[in-house]
Order: sequence, then C-alpha cells, then structure tokens
Amino acid sequence: MSDPLSATFAALADPTRRAILARLARGEASVGELAAPFTISQPAVSKHLKVLEQAGLVTRGRAAQSRPCKLNAARLREVSDWLETYRRFWEESFDRLDAYLAELQKGDPDAPKN
Repeated sequence: MSDPLSATFAALADPTRRAILARLARGEASVGELAAPFTISQPAVSKHLKVLEQAGLVTRGRAAQSRPCKLNAARLREVSDWLETYRRFWEESFDRLDAYLAELQKGDPDAPKN
C-alpha cells in the first residue's frame, strides 16, 4: 500500500497484531517473547511482525543473535491525528444536540430536568 495511513489501518485490523503492539508498548521484546501468549507458531508471529514492520509500526534491531522488536509510536500518532478531526466533529455535534434538547425542555414545563 502506498498510503501509509491505509497500511497502518490494515495492520491494526488484526487482533493478534494489536496484542503484539500492546506488548511492545511496555518495551522491546524478542519474537519468542511476543509469541509466548499466543497459540500460534513463532513463524506466524514473525509474519505478523513483518506486516507491522511494513506499516512502520514496529522496528527490528539487531543485538548479537537476537532481533529485538520495538514499537514505533510515531505511526500511531498519525492515526490519532487523523481521528482527532472526527472526535471534534462528534463532540461539536453532541454539544449542539445538548443545546437543542435544553431549548426543548425550556418550552415544555413537564419535561424532565437533568
């Protein structure tokens, strides 16, 4: 995918990959450490890591024989920034709805008060 945001959302669509990211949020980990809580093989975890790496969510280092994985939170910031626009939209919509309902209650003396 040439669009980084689409690649990020595609990578985040899988619950195993989201769990891997949650684990990496606590610090670096090896493939074996990441595979431990799952009932899938280490090669399957490696495939998930490859998707996360291609989306820019994970980086893999090299320390002797080990290739520790590390979260790249900057890519998640891009998702958060994109979503922020929509969060503001919904907050403003709910604020307008609250104001409208308050106006309706003013006109109806039998309406329940908050």
